[in-house]
Amino acid sequence: MSKIPVALVDDHALVRLGLKTLINDQPDMQVIGEAGTANEAIQMVANLHPKVILMDIRLPGAGGLEATRQIVVRFPDTKVVMLTSFADEELVMSAIRAGAVGYLLKEVGTEEVLRGIRAAAQGESVMDALTTTRLFARMRAIGQKEEEDAFHNLSERELEILYEVSLGKTNIEIAQSLNLGEKTARNYVSTLLEKLQLTNRIELATYAIKHHLSERMKRE
Repeated sequence: MSKIPVALVDDHALVRLGLKTLINDQPDMQVIGEAGTANEAIQMVANLHPKVILMDIRLPGAGGLEATRQIVVRFPDTKVVMLTSFADEELVMSAIRAGAVGYLLKEVGTEEVLRGIRAAAQGESVMDALTTTRLFARMRAIGQKEEEDAFHNLSERELEILYEVSLGKTNIEIAQSLNLGEKTARNYVSTLLEKLQLTNRIELATYAIKHHLSERMKRE
């Protein structure tokens, strides 16, 4: 059985020793290199070409994120899994943008670390449960903010008009539904087109659906 060649990047020798012992006890993987700084990590990958790297974020010099960025560009066959003590969703997002395929906290169990190595070697992404929960919470918060920003310059009445447009109603039907004059309803639609920089009712409806206006109206 060919073993997964693994490299360890951490500035604490004791951490590397513990990981090396764990990994080398497995029949399907082996540590082929270690590094304590970002520059050492990049040079090590150039020389040894590991399949998977366990990379700490906080490293002397350029840091783990910059090392990851350079490694995934120069050596795309090498997969980087961040193994860190920092459970910060901003760091998770930064690691993903840098090209890491996984993010694990050092506090996770040994089986989860081994599972992460095997998954990365197969080209899969991996995160521990806590990181996944925090990331999804972060993404939901970002999504909610984007939805709020999409309507930030619209009045409550304009939101009502836009919602009615998204239901496919004509100006007459909108006027009847909201107890307005037809001309008033038409003027509101024109104002919406101008404010949102759109050109027709179909685009207005699409905009409302894209930004989940119906869910917002139900909440209110």
